[in-house]
Amino acid sequence: MRKVQILLNTVLGASLSVEVRALANSHRADTTDFRCLFLNDVPLMDVRAPVEFEKGSFPSGVNFPLMNDEERHQVGICYKERGQDAAIELGNELVQGDLKVARLKEWTSFCDSHPNEGYLFCFRGGLRSNFVQRWIEEETGVRYPLVTGGYKAMRTFLIEELDRSLNPKSPLELVVVCGRMGTGKTCVLDALKSQNIDLEGLVDHRGSAFGYMPENPFQSSQIDFENSVSIAMLKALGSPAEEGVNRRRVLVEDESSRIGKLIVPSNLKKRMENSDGIVVVKESIESRVDVILEDYIFDLRKRFVAVNGGDQEVGSQLHREFCLGALGRCQKRLGGVLYERLRETMESAFQEEQNSGDLTLHQVWIASLLVDYYDKFYDYQLGQRESKVLFSGKREAVIEWAMAMNQPSAD
Repeated sequence: MRKVQILLNTVLGASLSVEVRALANSHRADTTDFRCLFLNDVPLMDVRAPVEFEKGSFPSGVNFPLMNDEERHQVGICYKERGQDAAIELGNELVQGDLKVARLKEWTSFCDSHPNEGYLFCFRGGLRSNFVQRWIEEETGVRYPLVTGGYKAMRTFLIEELDRSLNPKSPLELVVVCGRMGTGKTCVLDALKSQNIDLEGLVDHRGSAFGYMPENPFQSSQIDFENSVSIAMLKALGSPAEEGVNRRRVLVEDESSRIGKLIVPSNLKKRMENSDGIVVVKESIESRVDVILEDYIFDLRKRFVAVNGGDQEVGSQLHREFCLGALGRCQKRLGGVLYERLRETMESAFQEEQNSGDLTLHQVWIASLLVDYYDKFYDYQLGQRESKVLFSGKREAVIEWAMAMNQPSAD
């Protein structure tokens, strides 16, 4: 214990917390309980290189790498040409001195913040995890636990679990929330948090050509999205997807195959197309125009202003340019005549709002875009699924129906 006490106050230059000191006497085991990790959003320290983290990780993961991208590249070449022992030797040469101290500070800070619940991982739970685990222990006396099998095992678990959940024989009863654009389908999902998978929320995009969020211009990676979908399904179902247990209803908003730049997992999209039923949200055109006005004019402009340091003029101009550009991306499907009319009205709407605050022209182009464009696509799609309608009504009625049906049903 004396050695641990001395080490606790050396390289890091300061005493660690009471929690970490206590952890030195109560080591936790490594884990393979992936379900528990994801259901409980357990903090995860990803020690892979930044390029690996950016390609895909997990919602509760943070990246404190053992090696940066260039160091990893050098070690990889060495491994291929000279073998594992030489690669390990090179890795130790690259990560030493002040650089090692700096990375140790990041790792031990994570341990300090999550002394009783977190885990670390690398790609396969092998050399990199073991090096970080050992170095942390050498410096603090704490053997911080790792995820056995690492990223690859967790990723495989999520892929396989989503497949099991979406199997027609699983307890999942998938209900798709449909409705014309602007009916407030997302509001329905927001009111039913424990019963839904919010795909648009997971990708930080509202789904349409106007759905871009300026605070997250690049969205997440495709792998991040797929992992998040599987975790959301785990939480919605609450327990392993096994046959012979009570059915559990899960709501998901009707989406195309692509949301922004990201693709809905093919097995989920197929299951949505063959859902256990749909509910249809219906609202008046006036109500729908108000929803679009709030989402794509007021709220979206606030977001552009916020990401530009609160500069109202710059944010408003970028918002205007974005809306015109979004309309332009629909030009081919709108057709030349309708597109030109909508663009002219939209340009006049922004000018009129700036001059007098009048929103009338915004309401005009929004109503036309809905009725003359989006509604036609929706009505055709609904016509193919009318036999699956379980309930239809205004937002509040749909929410009440879903809450009433919240109790698990038995086959």
